[in-house]
Amino acid sequence: MGKYLKRIGTFFTMLLMLIALWSMTAMAATDTDRNAFYVQVPADWENPCVWAWDSDGNNAFEAWPGEEMEADPENEGWYYIWLPSFANHVIVNANDGSVQTEEQILDSNAAWMTVKAADTVEVTYEKQTSGETPAYTEKFTVHAKVDESWENPCLWAWSAPDGTNAFEAWPGKAMKAGEDGWYTAKAPVFVNSVIINGNEGSVQTEDISIDPAEVWITVEADGTYDFSYTDPDKAAVADITVQVSAPADWESPCLWAWSAPDGTNAFASWPGEALEEGENGWLQKTVPGWINSVIVNGNDGSVQTTDISVENGKDIWLVINGPEDYTVSYEEPELAAETEAAAEEVTEAETAEESEAVEEAKEKSSPAGPIAAVVIVAVAGAGIGIAAKKKKAGK
Repeated sequence: MGKYLKRIGTFFTMLLMLIALWSMTAMAATDTDRNAFYVQVPADWENPCVWAWDSDGNNAFEAWPGEEMEADPENEGWYYIWLPSFANHVIVNANDGSVQTEEQILDSNAAWMTVKAADTVEVTYEKQTSGETPAYTEKFTVHAKVDESWENPCLWAWSAPDGTNAFEAWPGKAMKAGEDGWYTAKAPVFVNSVIINGNEGSVQTEDISIDPAEVWITVEADGTYDFSYTDPDKAAVADITVQVSAPADWESPCLWAWSAPDGTNAFASWPGEALEEGENGWLQKTVPGWINSVIVNGNDGSVQTTDISVENGKDIWLVINGPEDYTVSYEEPELAAETEAAAEEVTEAETAEESEAVEEAKEKSSPAGPIAAVVIVAVAGAGIGIAAKKKKAGK
């Protein structure tokens, strides 16, 4: 009977997982509603961006500082961005993320925000701009790595053969420098041709025909190029395995992993992905080799470690004793040996405490002292036996 009940329980668990997965897929497919979010920022806040998420930790964008806003040509001083309607937690930042507001929780992200200073923000849901908001256009990211002799690289993009340009005038949109040596800019998905240029357009590649998808273009000094739809830097790093020993009361432990400082996440949303049963008592998860930061969490993300910095490209073993008590190894430690050592320490401490109790009893003894000491020893011995039984039962 027990076997049948176990099978039924397993079946319903799998059914619930499938329903949850279907629901997530359906939401991802249908939740395309977006709102225009407007912001005014101080004059010294350059290239304002928005980082946005919902109360469950689902991010609107892949990496900090989020998505760059666009200036509204009809409303001087106002910037706008089309945000997914679910993302009602926002941080406005600028100057490559070096200045930012505090988290703002909005009733709706169809809002107008005035940022007077990092700690002075006003939000209204009454329209503060005139005219219509420019229509939402889906975009994709173009990455370019150019020779050091190419200064201030720009992106020119258009649709062939009809010749519709993405930008108003040559040399196009200035590309933003990243810490990894790549420059980035976004182009609307209607384009299928690009040119990377530099030095105010005096040096350039030939026309490059591409699919409207995130692309990485490497350009030599003479303008020759190569491109890929996967990040060459990350593709060169093999996946790694993170092995974890988590506290027993951390139910359903998960792993969250990302690359710092660019903020590229390995998983779509918090608390990450569930750790799986591995060998020798370890829980494990395979992640991209480019990650260099992890968090182990449990109980639906309500308990977690602090940010743990790790070396990328190496398998990792994490022994977690508490939120701020952990060890990181790049070779497998002996979990059994550590457990035995801890047990020995506990036993030694208990023995010391019992000896102190006996000595104290002897010092305070009356004429019946020797008999009392024997009773205390007997009780202590019974306690040791009970403790030993509990330890065996727990294995």
